[in-house]
Amino acid sequence: MKKVHKKISKKCAAALLAAAMLLVTGCGQAEKTIEGSVENIQPVDITSETESGQTENGDSKPDTDRGGAAGPDQGPETAGGAASDGYLFTADGVSIAMDADAAPILERLGEPVSYFEAASCAFEGLDKMYTYQGFEVDTYPAGEKDYISTVVLKDDSVATGEGIAIGDSLEKLQQAYPEGKLQENGMIVCEKGGMKLCFILENDEVKSIEYRSMALE
Repeated sequence: MKKVHKKISKKCAAALLAAAMLLVTGCGQAEKTIEGSVENIQPVDITSETESGQTENGDSKPDTDRGGAAGPDQGPETAGGAASDGYLFTADGVSIAMDADAAPILERLGEPVSYFEAASCAFEGLDKMYTYQGFEVDTYPAGEKDYISTVVLKDDSVATGEGIAIGDSLEKLQQAYPEGKLQENGMIVCEKGGMKLCFILENDEVKSIEYRSMALE
């Protein structure tokens, strides 16, 4: 994970609201909104896939009906070139790890539904929010690059690798993530590999799922 020199405390309990407020308000700085396009994303070389569904280095492409974390059989390598032992989210065959280089991930995900950017309250540069069908990807700046800070699942068209989606029951969540810890605010948090997987519940039903980098804490 890349070193960053400025950090700010954030709580997973404000998952959706905090991410939206951070990127839309930008600590009082001017907001820039671009619908349906992404500007100034510099593509980088990524491992290409063969027709057999394997990458050039022999790794299998994740195969899921809904987006989710890459399982053990798929290995820890992500589109951002980062090896992570934390929870990974996968959408359209692209595995996303927290603190991975954002550029190749965004390139493979393609055109977002919407895009927002604002001056970062925590780092030098811009925080950015890319909204796709069913999920959102947020980034933070460090040096000359942007890195993945958050992935928020927005509806039940996507799910975690363990099969948990918005609308699932607390019982199903606990079966899938027995390592999860219940917080005082009623949220269940799983920690692994320097990141958090947070579940916000209401009436024992999953209402929000968020992958978060601990670099933001």
